[in-house]
Amino acid sequence: MGNFTFSSLLRKKKIEAPSSSDQDDLARVIGMPSLIFFGVGGIVGTGLFSITGIAASEHAGPAVILSFFIGAIACAFIGLCYSELAGMVTVSGSSYSYTYISYGEIIAWMVGWNLVLEYAVGAGAVAVSWSKYLLSLLEGFNIHLDQRFIASPLETIKLADGTVTHGIINLPSMFIVIVLSFLLMKGIRESLTLNNVVVFVKIFVVLALIAFGIPYIHASNFVPFTPENTSGDFGHFGYSGIMQAAGMVIFAYIGFDSVSSTAQEVKDPSKNIPKAILVIIATCAIIYVLFAFVIVGLVYYKDLVGDAAPVATAINHTPFIWLQPIVKFSILFGYIPILFLLLIGQTRIFYSLAKDGLIPSFFSKTHPKYKTPCYSHLFFMVMICFLSAFFPMDVLGNMCSIGALFAFVFVCSGMIILRRTYKDYPRTFKAPGGDIIPAIGVITSLVLMYSLNWLTWQIMSIWLFIGLIVYFTYGNRHSKLNKQ
Repeated sequence: MGNFTFSSLLRKKKIEAPSSSDQDDLARVIGMPSLIFFGVGGIVGTGLFSITGIAASEHAGPAVILSFFIGAIACAFIGLCYSELAGMVTVSGSSYSYTYISYGEIIAWMVGWNLVLEYAVGAGAVAVSWSKYLLSLLEGFNIHLDQRFIASPLETIKLADGTVTHGIINLPSMFIVIVLSFLLMKGIRESLTLNNVVVFVKIFVVLALIAFGIPYIHASNFVPFTPENTSGDFGHFGYSGIMQAAGMVIFAYIGFDSVSSTAQEVKDPSKNIPKAILVIIATCAIIYVLFAFVIVGLVYYKDLVGDAAPVATAINHTPFIWLQPIVKFSILFGYIPILFLLLIGQTRIFYSLAKDGLIPSFFSKTHPKYKTPCYSHLFFMVMICFLSAFFPMDVLGNMCSIGALFAFVFVCSGMIILRRTYKDYPRTFKAPGGDIIPAIGVITSLVLMYSLNWLTWQIMSIWLFIGLIVYFTYGNRHSKLNKQ
C-alpha cells in the first residue's frame, strides 16, 4: 500500500480562487429568460419520455402524478445547494469537486465513481428508450422486427403469434451507442445550434401530447387513483409505491444542477440563480404533472408495464394518425444529442479522475490525430453497450436515480461543512435559512434512496465495492495530493 495512512483518505483539495482578471473576462450576459429556457430545455426530455410509464404501471398507478410533485420539491432544495456551491467553487467537476473540497479524497472518489455509473446507466437508459421508439415508429409503417432482439433477457415480451417469451439482446440500443461513440472519437462536438433545435423538439412533443391528448382522456383510467398494495412488498403500489416512483422520476429532473454552474456569467446571480432554479423546477413540475396526467388518462396504467416508450403508446390512443410518426421521429431525433452529451460527460469525469491520479493517466490520453480521449470512449462504449443490451429500462432508470441521489446527499451535507471551513469565503449566492435547506436536501435524498428497490441497492453496492478496490490498489498511492 506504499505510504497509505488513514489520514490520506481525508486529504482535501483547496478551493482555487479565480484571479480578478478571470472574473473580469466572464461577462455577465445571461438574464433570467435565457437562464429559464436553458434550464427547462436541459431537463425536459429523456427521463420523462422513458420512465413515466414504468413508474405508473409498476409502482404508483395514476398517483405517479404525485410522485413527480414530490420529486420537484426534493430537487428545489437540492438545486439551491448546488447554486451556492457553484458560485463558490469555480473548478470543473461539479459534485466530485465539491466533495473533494468538503469531505476529502475517499468520499470524493466514491461520488466520482458513482457519477460514472450515473452517466453510464443514463446513456444506457436513453439507448434502450430510443430502440423502443424506433420499434414503435417502424410498426407504424408495417415493418415488424423480431422483438426478442429489441429487448433484454430480463424483459417478458409477447410475439406477433401470441407467444410469451423473454428478450435475448437489445441490438438497436447497441447500434446507436457504437455509432455515436465512433463519431465522438473522430472529434464531433456538441453543437449549440443543434441543442437549441432539440429543445424546441422536446417541448413540441410534450405540448403536442398534452394538447391533442386531453380530449381523449378516459376518467375510468384514473380509478383507482392510488392502487392498493395487495402484495405487502414495499414500493408495489400504495403510498410506498408513490415514494418509490418519486425516487425513479428523479431521473426526469436530472440536469437542474447545470443551471447552477452558470453562476459566474449570470446577471445579478445572488437574485437570479435561486429564482431561476425555483421557476425552472416549478415549470418542469407543471409540465410533468400534466404530461403524466395525459399518459395515465389515455392508457390504463396496467397496460404500460415495462413500457420504455410511453409517449408512443399514448399517442396511439388518439385518432391523430398523422401525428403519431411525427412525434415518434421527433423523439428519436431528440435523443441523439442527449446521448452525445452523456457520452461526452463520461469522458469528462474520467478526465478529472485521471488528472487527479485516482485512475491511470491512460484514460486522459488523446488520439494523436483526432485529439479526442478515444480510450475512454472505447471503455464506455463497451460498458454502455453491455448495459443497454442486457438490462431493461426500469433497472437502468433506478440505477441512474440512485447514483444522482448519492451525490446529492454529499453535496448538500458538504455545503454545511464548507459554511464552517470557508466561513468568510466569497459566494455569489447564499441559500437562505441557515442550514435548514441543505439539511432538508440531505433528508429528502436519503428518503428517496431508501424508497428505491433492493436490486438497485445491490447493484450500487457492488459498483462501490469495485470502486473501493480500484481506489485502495491504485488511486490512494497515485493520487496527485499524495505526490504533493
